[in-house]
Amino acid sequence: MRVLVVEDEKRIARDIASPLERAGYVVEIVRDGEEAWFRADTDPFDAIVLDLGLPKLDGLSVMRRLRGGENSTPILILSARGSWLERVEGINAGADDYLVKPFQPEELVARVNALIRRAGGHLTAQLTVGDITLDTRRRSVTVAGSEIDLSMLEYRLARYLLHHAGRVVSQGELIEHVYGGEGEPDSNAVEVLVMRLRRKIGASQIQTRRGHGYVIAGAAG
Repeated sequence: MRVLVVEDEKRIARDIASPLERAGYVVEIVRDGEEAWFRADTDPFDAIVLDLGLPKLDGLSVMRRLRGGENSTPILILSARGSWLERVEGINAGADDYLVKPFQPEELVARVNALIRRAGGHLTAQLTVGDITLDTRRRSVTVAGSEIDLSMLEYRLARYLLHHAGRVVSQGELIEHVYGGEGEPDSNAVEVLVMRLRRKIGASQIQTRRGHGYVIAGAAG
């Protein structure tokens, strides 16, 4: 899952990005509103964490431009301004949630989890397809009740495929949402990663659609 963090203060940006990365997210940071609007409008993200007090273009204006262009990416506002009137203004401008600074890292991660979960039509923190269950709170995966030890990349791949269960996901999409800023992977990196995950969760769980990508079939719980 890929999250865009928009925060002009470097220390705060890292305070936001670090817990999200530990929770398995691919995080990209931008530091002004104009770049935020451009990146969010041109690149696919699963959620946006957006500060209101930004240089060049303020956060409310970024949201209005995105929503005006029918960009439906979930947006969590972060702001030191905590009055109810400002919260209402942010929600009315198109935000999906609002978190006042200072905040606890665990709450930030929980709110981002919830936004992405709701956007994908999932009701709980657990993604279940067949006998596979992924718990986004514990960052764990079980198959038939037995917990499986996954690397961070394997976990990201499992989560993205389970979140989009029943839909064929292309290699390009997986590169963006699983690898992120970890460098451009080799041409066969996705195939190797899928092979590693298949060994751990079962070869038949991930199906290949030649020329299109990969899919975990079945109805998500």
